Amino acid sequence: MKLNDYSQNLSVRIGTIHVIAFILLAILGVRLYYLQVVKGEYYSEKAENQRIRFIPIPAPRGAIFDRDGEVLVDSRPTYNVTLSNEIKKLSEEELAERLDGYGRGLSLEERFLVERLSLIKKQPEFEAMVLKENATIQDISWVESHSLEFPELRIELQPQRFYPHGKSLAHVLGYVGEISPKQLEKPEMIERGFKPGDIIGKGGLEQYYDQYLRGKPGYRKVIVDSRGRVQSEIERVEPQAGQDLISTIDLDLQLAAEEQLANSATKRGTIIAMDPNNGEILAMASAPSFDPNAFVMRSATPEGRKEIADYYTNEQRPLLNRAIQGRYHPGSTWKIPESVGGLLQGAITVGNSNLVCGGGITIGNKFTRCMGSHGSPPLSYAITRSCDGYYYRLGLKMGVEGLIEMVETFDFDKRSGVDLPNEKVSQTPKSWMPSIIKREGKWSDIRTVYASIGQDTVVVTPIALLRAVSSIGVGGQMFVPHFLKEFKPISAVGKETDVDFVPAKPSFGFDHPEPKVVPMTPEQNKVILDGMWGVVNGGGTAGSIRIPGFDIAGKTGTAQNSALGSGGEKDHAWFVSFAPAYKPEIAVIGLIENAGFGGSHAAPAVKAVYEAYLKKNGFVLEGTNNADHHSGERQ
Repeated sequence: MKLNDYSQNLSVRIGTIHVIAFILLAILGVRLYYLQVVKGEYYSEKAENQRIRFIPIPAPRGAIFDRDGEVLVDSRPTYNVTLSNEIKKLSEEELAERLDGYGRGLSLEERFLVERLSLIKKQPEFEAMVLKENATIQDISWVESHSLEFPELRIELQPQRFYPHGKSLAHVLGYVGEISPKQLEKPEMIERGFKPGDIIGKGGLEQYYDQYLRGKPGYRKVIVDSRGRVQSEIERVEPQAGQDLISTIDLDLQLAAEEQLANSATKRGTIIAMDPNNGEILAMASAPSFDPNAFVMRSATPEGRKEIADYYTNEQRPLLNRAIQGRYHPGSTWKIPESVGGLLQGAITVGNSNLVCGGGITIGNKFTRCMGSHGSPPLSYAITRSCDGYYYRLGLKMGVEGLIEMVETFDFDKRSGVDLPNEKVSQTPKSWMPSIIKREGKWSDIRTVYASIGQDTVVVTPIALLRAVSSIGVGGQMFVPHFLKEFKPISAVGKETDVDFVPAKPSFGFDHPEPKVVPMTPEQNKVILDGMWGVVNGGGTAGSIRIPGFDIAGKTGTAQNSALGSGGEKDHAWFVSFAPAYKPEIAVIGLIENAGFGGSHAAPAVKAVYEAYLKKNGFVLEGTNNADHHSGERQ
């Protein structure tokens, strides 16, 4: 009986085991079916991805040249230490050990390494990222000797941007740097396929024409082992180099302008030289400046990071391009566009332009003086002698509405359109009037008086003022200032080529548009030209910079500055001009911050740029009778 019970229990147990085994085998079979059939393609691809890596090959960035073929920006080969995405497989403890090893072996700051690691974790598509640029022989040796310990590190030969002239032209050229996480979130960046580690233009021409300079990267398709070490190369797609940019810059004039700023009273200001006949910018200097190589070659070093931090915190604001971002009271230089506005609106006429000076003007109980007593001068004389009293009364005749109309005529309410990012818009009575009326209840006559001499509610960018005033020399044609002369393939610069290259159109639709024309009559144009000619050649406020045989037409400006700074409350010194006076080839504006009188500080700096231009272009300077208004002749 007991034996039968035991046999029955054993049978039950064996049956149970069979059932359990069957269920387990069924589950295993279902799981295998799911993995191999349903998800087979997914896991096959995943396994392949564990074995195959795409290593990007950066495209050589197009160089930037001046108008004569001088190299302004180039790229040179350098070794970088890169970090592959195998790092993401490690635990937190292993990552901490890795970072400690990288810091000791590659002399990298812990804060920098933590930032890189944070970026890697946020970007799932990350393949490889530069950990250290400009690797030294010691860095390369350390990585190679620790390849078993740190297989995720590799040495890659990559092009690196180089700015041979250092601080010269820094604001015009800009610099390049790694795209930031915030930039990666922008729709336009996503659309263009940017990814972590990509190098893009940041500031200047590097940013504005980045799309054409950067080229198209290639890649290496390689097989790696379980630790991420490259075993062999399957495929290689070579990168497409970016296009070379031929700029309008004349390096000789640029260096002359920068020398003048370096030797100026405060070493702060800007000088711009432009061809008024087409808007080509020949020089744009802004001081103080910065070294773009710091952002490219030294940004990962403690010294480089300190240097960059100083640029951002320095009270002198070296990163500010004063030519297009600085806004200053124009002082008496404002009288030139105002003179045109007065003639166009009929407040004065060519045949009847005399207005009383009176040594100044009384508005209410306030007397605003003129620097002299000029009687009742005509327009050309008022320009030559810079008669404030004349312009107080002209401003009142035009009224604030007339000043606003003049602002619109000369586009002071818009950007000039120069092909650089972050250009500021001038501020004038047009932009200030709504807030002043809201705050004060009305626009007072005294504000019109102050605005008539470029003070109070008038601050302009130097590029906008140069564009407006230089148009007087070419019959009222206001060309858009620009740096782009043409694009060429990278192989075509300085080499013979059989390829007929059609320059690409730059980004943002800039295509050297037709000039805006200020509708002056020849008679109106001449009376203003005569006054500007007299400023330098007829006993005016800049007579000390006269160049015999090369008549300069210009206007000085000494603008009060209420903002405290390192220069105190000293006036800004201006001089805006073009030459030869009656058939100009070049226009130059100079601004020296907090220096004092425009004729004593800005005008001589501008004269030096003209002399550099004459020297380069082989002019023979001859003596000239002031009444002839003729220029020198070329050899």
